[in-house]
Amino acid sequence: MLEEKAGIIAGEIWRALNGNAGMTQKQLKKAIKCVDKDLFLGLGWLLREGKILTSEVEGELYISLK
Repeated sequence: MLEEKAGIIAGEIWRALNGNAGMTQKQLKKAIKCVDKDLFLGLGWLLREGKILTSEVEGELYISLK
């Protein structure tokens, strides 16, 4: 069940990031309307698949598609 949820959230994250340069963790969380633990579940999925890049900008997590 958790694996299915991770895949669904990963899809939502990908759609939110598609077509823009990237987002901060806060912007992405607001865009897909989720809590931190779900956001990180989806981000982990996408990181493992090599679909996203992450960096730290001014102390905040920044996420973009590869």
